Amino acid sequence: MTETTHTQAMPPEPPDGAFEPYRPRSPEIRAALDALGRLRQDLFQDAFAYRPLPPLSGDGPRIRRLSGRRRELAVWTPHLAVAAAGAVALLAAVADRPVGSAGGLLVGVVVVAPVLLTLARPVGAFWLSLVASWIGTLLSDAWADWPWTTGGFISHLVVLTVVAVRTRPRTAAWMWAITALYGFSFVSVLGGGHYSNDVGSMMVVSAIALLTVSVRQIRREAEKTVTAQQTETAHERSRRTLLEERTTIARELHDVVAHHMSVVAIQAEAAPYRVENPPPELEKAFVTIRENAVAALTELRRVLGVVRAEDYAAPDAPQPTLADLDALLANVREAGLTVDKGVTGAVRELPQGVELSAYRIVQEALSNTLRHAPGASARVEIGYVLGGLGLRVVNGPPPRPALLKPSPGAGHGITGMRERVSMLNGEMTAAPTAEGGYEVTVFLPALTPAEGDA
Repeated sequence: MTETTHTQAMPPEPPDGAFEPYRPRSPEIRAALDALGRLRQDLFQDAFAYRPLPPLSGDGPRIRRLSGRRRELAVWTPHLAVAAAGAVALLAAVADRPVGSAGGLLVGVVVVAPVLLTLARPVGAFWLSLVASWIGTLLSDAWADWPWTTGGFISHLVVLTVVAVRTRPRTAAWMWAITALYGFSFVSVLGGGHYSNDVGSMMVVSAIALLTVSVRQIRREAEKTVTAQQTETAHERSRRTLLEERTTIARELHDVVAHHMSVVAIQAEAAPYRVENPPPELEKAFVTIRENAVAALTELRRVLGVVRAEDYAAPDAPQPTLADLDALLANVREAGLTVDKGVTGAVRELPQGVELSAYRIVQEALSNTLRHAPGASARVEIGYVLGGLGLRVVNGPPPRPALLKPSPGAGHGITGMRERVSMLNGEMTAAPTAEGGYEVTVFLPALTPAEGDA
């Protein structure tokens, strides 16, 4: 007979989520629990935390118009308004008491304390206002004062409004509900069955005040969100435009530099055949030049080739230069722009990258004139100076009345021009003129071999 040994095994631990079926799954229960959690977060958690009301910013449009002492006092306008509301509640509370009554001062302090507390501890001021309302009714002998005296009514209404301004709309809804619960419970339990119109009046007036404040806050938050999104979108658009412009410039420079390096390699390879019996040292030098040119061209294509899109094709025609500027001006004249050209200095050939950038800058400036100032005249001035090239494109104001409606752009043209100038270590200014037109001034450094040797 085979003996079987039974080993008592420990029960396995329940996996995560094993008790999930025993948890409440009802949407109503979960909604109620979530609501209680929000209530605790809004009105109970850190209810008496110190949150002072900051003064207004001195950069506001209305405050900037003031000067001296008036401007210093204007930043404290919210604090003064709350203090004035507390003073009104205090006067109303004292006026309800007989003249010379000893309890008048105590009632006044009880009424004004929650109002002033809203400046430092807003949520705590709401709870203190409920307690102050109860104390005020105890000190009153009239049934009509239940559950709020005149001063207590004003004080609690001010507290609700100020706390709603300083918190979120959800908190305002909680305060209104608790105020309703307090008012109706107070009348039904302690009012001896006597109904007071104060509860209904408080509910209606406070609902209007809190609804107004909440709508204003929701609108301001929506405006802030939209402004932030627009700012972020504009930043991303500007960044994307800058990257696209850099890509375009890199492509064009790649074509320019690659062309010159290819010419160097071909000339270095053909040079030994143009000289009869060249010495070995000269042949070796030309071979080295060609190898370095080919290596540089390969590295250039590897590095700058990453900026080319897969569907980008090199242009069949050569890149434009300042020699093609007359054709550009003729083109914009056909589009309706009256433009003149002026050239100063000794015209000379400049590096192809400089001439290409100069051509593109003039092209973009004239396009902006057609787009933003239709019907205006423009002038292009080119100055060949020692050490570089100067450009000035200026247009006058559009005619009055305007014959054509301006076509606003996204502001990318100026960004592209600045990027071209920056990549060539140049300088650029673009600003409106005193006559109502617009002026673009550019200096592009470009040293010729003769100037570099000098």
